[in-house]
Amino acid sequence: MPDLTEQKDIQMLKQKLLNNGVLDVLIDNPYEGIVVVDKQGYIRLINNTYLEMLGLNIEDAMGKHIADVTSHTKLPQVIESGRTILYDFWEVNGRKFIVLRIPIINDDGEIIGAIGKSLYADMTSGKLLAKKLRQLEKELEFYKAEFKKFHKAKYTFDNIIGESEKIKEIKKLACQIASSISTVLITGESGTGKELVAQAIHNASFRADKPFVRVNCAAVPENLLESELFGYDEGAFTGAKKGGKPGKFELAQGSTIFLDEIGEMPLTMQSKLLTILQERELERLGSIGSLDLDVRVIAATNRDLEKMIKDGTFRQDLYYRLNVINFKMPSLRERLDDIPLLISYLTKKLNKKLNCNVHGFTEDAVQLLMKYHWPGNVRELENSLERVFVFANEKLITPEQFPMLLKIVDVSPALYEPKTLTEAVSQTEINMITSVLKQVNGNRRKAARILDLHPSVLYRKIKKYNIK
Repeated sequence: MPDLTEQKDIQMLKQKLLNNGVLDVLIDNPYEGIVVVDKQGYIRLINNTYLEMLGLNIEDAMGKHIADVTSHTKLPQVIESGRTILYDFWEVNGRKFIVLRIPIINDDGEIIGAIGKSLYADMTSGKLLAKKLRQLEKELEFYKAEFKKFHKAKYTFDNIIGESEKIKEIKKLACQIASSISTVLITGESGTGKELVAQAIHNASFRADKPFVRVNCAAVPENLLESELFGYDEGAFTGAKKGGKPGKFELAQGSTIFLDEIGEMPLTMQSKLLTILQERELERLGSIGSLDLDVRVIAATNRDLEKMIKDGTFRQDLYYRLNVINFKMPSLRERLDDIPLLISYLTKKLNKKLNCNVHGFTEDAVQLLMKYHWPGNVRELENSLERVFVFANEKLITPEQFPMLLKIVDVSPALYEPKTLTEAVSQTEINMITSVLKQVNGNRRKAARILDLHPSVLYRKIKKYNIK
């Protein structure tokens, strides 16, 4: 006879089953054999179909330990681990069945028992179904893995290169707020590394093992943006996919969504995004229900949102919702001292990418790169280096390999600071010869007359200094 505590547990178990409609199928179900055990493994409920499978009477099973009734049972394992066992084969009295074993958990999260269900006695259809279910499970896991791989954030704080005060401050603040759930707004010119910071924040958060879902608000047509962000149900509009489609917010559930180019979002969509951020609820197009959202939003833009608010092209209330934590990415011209570090980092990256063997840059080449204003910022720097690496024949990159920059940048003696008198004289000769040759469109005889040099002397100096 069970003691008072056991009786209470049994009553709780029955109530849990009653609440979930399980008792209804237990009473009379000729197609499924069902047995319920308590957390100690003793049988508390069993239907006639299950008894017939075992060839037992109710008195032979009720109140007995499940292992005494069927020696190869796995229900005790389910109770101990709390894990469901699906699509297992079970043979009894020469007949084979497919069974499911599921833990029963109360409202406090405690395991109070387990249920075993035999689903099929027809093994031909049963085996086919089990095989199909296993195949579907494998496919689902594959697509989950592929989705995660496709939406993986690959950058960390180690990829944010620079020792300037502005960069160090950004890295410090980003590390501090990574574990929070607050919305982040990253502003700055194109090519300054806004997405890099967003990915680094995600990878430093507790959401790092989940997808990083990216949306370029400028790249999606306005008429598709709502369904792209919020998804739709079947029949929501003409041509809607059967079964509907989850939107980017739904795919980012429990993780991070990165809204790039947020300043390009149409006003109508800004209103709907504001509602999502305020209510933390998502409603698909054509749906009558809503989904509670657990998504961290990181937005980025190269636009001046405050000016757009004044112009009436960006909602002020949405701006306040997004601008909880703000990062202003500095332009490259604001941190020129970081260029040598960036060059070193990009040299390793491009050597690997392009299978090159560039050892580095001459000091003059570095100084040239530091004097350019870089309107495209780090992205332009990387693209410029890649062009040079593709055609590089030497292991050291020199200023001459940046002809476009040499045309744009004012190459003055101050650019290359000589260390000795001999170097100063040489640099002066180089500057004067280069300047005069440009004036006479490369005519060496005219240049020699202007410089008051014999042509053969000028030719030797041009060869000596490798002047193009």
